[in-house]
Amino acid sequence: MASNPLPVAGSTPERADAARNRLKILEAAERLAARHGIEHVSMDMVAEEAGVGKGTIFRRFGDRATLALALLDEHVQEFQEAFIRGEPPLGPGAPPIERLRAFGHAMIDLLEAHGDLILVGESGSPCARFRSAPFRAHRAHVTSLLTELDPRLDAEYHADSLLAVLAADQYRHLRHEREMPIERVRAGWDSVVAAVEALAER
Repeated sequence: MASNPLPVAGSTPERADAARNRLKILEAAERLAARHGIEHVSMDMVAEEAGVGKGTIFRRFGDRATLALALLDEHVQEFQEAFIRGEPPLGPGAPPIERLRAFGHAMIDLLEAHGDLILVGESGSPCARFRSAPFRAHRAHVTSLLTELDPRLDAEYHADSLLAVLAADQYRHLRHEREMPIERVRAGWDSVVAAVEALAER
């Protein structure tokens, strides 16, 4: 379950009743997503399940994509903590190519567990994925690893290309429409990373 965010210094603390409503809404949405799949959950269903007015949900979250991102928050934060400060090879202390390979494997795990939420969270508007805070963090991390690997590489271009391989719609297509086993997807990621490594060795 997504946790209540800590108050930001200088911001107005969330009122107790607003915090209770937020938790009720997230718990209701999580139950409905588990029962029906998040793509089949409407804001009306969440309002009824949570026992709050639909206006309360729209004021708090705005749309279904924002609600999906709120459900993802705890998982995304754990993932970011792991690649920023966690144990190697995902975290600091391993060579950049090993960290890049581990990043993809961890992202595949996240997509396998929560890809439906990620897909809905990225569907709010055209190119919403690229404006999301998680994507910006992932892009900065991958760009940094590529720069460390070889400063001659066009790190920004290759970061975007690598992250396209890990897009939620791409992953869903491979796993559910093409019915690829997850081991094949992991091996595919490793081959893409190996191609980047070969560029760096030229």
